[in-house]
Amino acid sequence: MTFRSAPMLAAIVAVAFAHTVALAAEPKPGSEKVEVNKDQMWQLDVVAAEVSAFRTLKQAVGQIAFNEDASTVVLTPFSGRITRLLARVGDDVKRGAPLFEIDSPDVAQAQTDLLASLQAVEKTRAQASLAKRSLDRQTGLFAEKATSQRELDQARNDSAIAESDLVTAQGALSASRNKLRVILGRDDSEVARLERERVINPLITVNAPIDGTVVGRKVGPGQFVRSDAGEALFSISDLSTMWLKAFVPENDIPFVQTGQELEVRVTALPDRVFRARIIAIGAASDAQTRRIVVRSEISNPDRVLRAEMFASFRIATGSPTSAPAVPVEAVIRQGDLASVWVQQVPMVFARRKVELGLEQDGRIQIRSGVKPGEFVIGRGAIFVDNEWRQ
Repeated sequence: MTFRSAPMLAAIVAVAFAHTVALAAEPKPGSEKVEVNKDQMWQLDVVAAEVSAFRTLKQAVGQIAFNEDASTVVLTPFSGRITRLLARVGDDVKRGAPLFEIDSPDVAQAQTDLLASLQAVEKTRAQASLAKRSLDRQTGLFAEKATSQRELDQARNDSAIAESDLVTAQGALSASRNKLRVILGRDDSEVARLERERVINPLITVNAPIDGTVVGRKVGPGQFVRSDAGEALFSISDLSTMWLKAFVPENDIPFVQTGQELEVRVTALPDRVFRARIIAIGAASDAQTRRIVVRSEISNPDRVLRAEMFASFRIATGSPTSAPAVPVEAVIRQGDLASVWVQQVPMVFARRKVELGLEQDGRIQIRSGVKPGEFVIGRGAIFVDNEWRQ
């Protein structure tokens, strides 16, 4: 039979124990011993007090947040009107996936500038070619003494100016191409199409800069957006890891270090324990709460953690101390006093007061009262204690 802490079940088991565990002898006044027979021992768990290492645990509360190292916002580098939305909140997107389409005068102007630069290059190239042929002709005539030195010098000057204009035009064309590629996000194939077809397309698609999930959107179809507004249109975050932003009292900060492992519990998921690692400790304390923000990274492969969830964590600090330990259910508490039932001989148990220490992983530290290797009642101790008190 398994004992549980639920009040109703405890009462039922206590009654059953009262009827089935017959004491061999009624305890005398002042006696703190209980003896049971072999048939009742199956209801008890007798366990040894084993030496265990305990560390002081510090606790704090906080909240789950997006991993800012794996999150980004999407802005628009140009003004225009949204024509289509291609991603919704909750969508998983890959880097380069389309988010929205915008009709922008900036895009049209950039393409117009490119076409103008392209025409300027073609014009100056033709002029440079003409000037070069004129120079070659003047050079040949001068060799045959059919022209003057002044005409030859003028041809050389015209050719140099034409070559300089061509270089300038080519630089402007390169700048126009880079503007379309870098600022407006046009790829090489789109730039090549524009130069080949000479047809302006004012629509441009804004793509996702990272892999992740769309966690926010502040734009709708037909909305006009400005490049100088600075407001995020989309927010994307990689949800495979999350942050715990814990608010640690400043007097506990000396015990906290980056790289330490945490045991995290989330109020919304009471049956799960998460492991986290401290990655950053705040540089300032809040003037009102006297707490410092400590950020930890939590693995979230199944995406059960959500931003803004309330959470708490425990962290072990200091050097571990070794002491005898017994299961928590073995300890009988009465006010500030605590006791356990220690086996003296098989089936005979004596009540002994103990001084308690730290508690961790279902075991409690015994600072005094029990020695390592002594046997105590674990499961069933509360019912034995109740019988002794009757």
